[in-house]
Amino acid sequence: MFTGLVETKGRLVRRTAKGPDARLVIEGRLAVDDSPVELGESISVDGVCLTVAALPEPKTVVFEADASAETLAKTTLGGIAEGAAVNLERAVPLGGRMGGHIVSGHVDGVGAIARKEPIGEAMKVVFEVPKELMRFIAPKGSICVSGVSLTVNNVSGTSFDVVLVPHTQSVTTLDALGAGAKVNLEVDLLARYVARLMEAKDPAAGDAAWLDRLQRAGYM
Repeated sequence: MFTGLVETKGRLVRRTAKGPDARLVIEGRLAVDDSPVELGESISVDGVCLTVAALPEPKTVVFEADASAETLAKTTLGGIAEGAAVNLERAVPLGGRMGGHIVSGHVDGVGAIARKEPIGEAMKVVFEVPKELMRFIAPKGSICVSGVSLTVNNVSGTSFDVVLVPHTQSVTTLDALGAGAKVNLEVDLLARYVARLMEAKDPAAGDAAWLDRLQRAGYM
C-alpha cells in the first residue's frame, strides 16, 4: 500500500520491449543511504505499483521493473517519453505515517488535464475523466492522480477539479503538465467497495445490515 505522498521526482530512463511487455529503467533518489531500494519491493511509479526486478548496483538511484501488456495499455507508462519525469513513492511500512489516503497502486483509468487556473500561489486543475469512474468521485473525497493524493473540490459531468498548493506543485510532476496531458487515476478504495456492495447487495445473504451501518455512518 501507498499513501499518495510523493517522495521524489524520478525519470523514465528507458523502456525496452519484451514481447508485449516491457522492462522499465527508472532513476530516482529513494532513501539511498538510510534504506536502499531492495529487490522485490513495491514502488509507485506515477501511481502504478511496480515490483523492483533488478538493481544495477548496490545503493543505486536506478532500478528496473517489468510492466505487463495490461499495465502498458491501461496506464500512461506505455506512452510517456523516455526521459519524462515520474512521481515515485515506496510502499508505506507497517505502522508508518499515513499522511495521504490508502492507495493500492492499481490504476482504474486514464484521465487528462482539461485546464489550469492560477489561484494566488495555488493552482486549480480540472481533469476530464472516463465516464465510468465518475460514480466513485465525490466532492471532498480523495483521489490519486499519477501517484499524488489529492482532495476533490468540485464534480461536474465527466470532470472534477483540485487545487495544488505550492508544495505539491514543487515536489510532484503535476505542475509541469499542460492541458491535454494524460494522468493515471485511482479512485478511493472505500468508494470502490461501497459501489460494489450496492451492485451485489442481497438482503437474504445478510448485506442489509451492512448497508444500514454504512448509511448510518454517512457513507451512503
